[in-house]
Amino acid sequence: MRKDEIITILPHRGNMLLIEEVVLDEGKAKGRYFVRGDEWFLDGHFPGNPVVPGVILCEILAQSACLLLDEATRGATPYFAGITSAKFKASVRPGDAIETECYILRARPPFYFTSGKLCVGDKLCLKAEFTFAMKNE
Repeated sequence: MRKDEIITILPHRGNMLLIEEVVLDEGKAKGRYFVRGDEWFLDGHFPGNPVVPGVILCEILAQSACLLLDEATRGATPYFAGITSAKFKASVRPGDAIETECYILRARPPFYFTSGKLCVGDKLCLKAEFTFAMKNE
């Protein structure tokens, strides 16, 4: 999927849409994002030493995971209900190509529990589990 298809599933728009493409395969979502260096979240984090903030890495991973919830998200908005066991292993910087891999652990609608990892090449940068609550607007 490319951005034009992703926006039919995710409610994120503009600068907050942080997944550029995704492949859904055998219950897994494999997403990609290339850090160009001109992103709003790098401004001031940190001058002369830009590093993608951990909260943004969590958002990138979460958006990838939410693409697995396509049927559940139709007409609903996925809200963070929890982030557990987030482990940051390495920094992500401009020029890095982020790759995510997520899967659903279990579902108890309206709650969905997911797990995922975010890597740059072979380097693991983040591993976490997320809980989403689906809310009809």
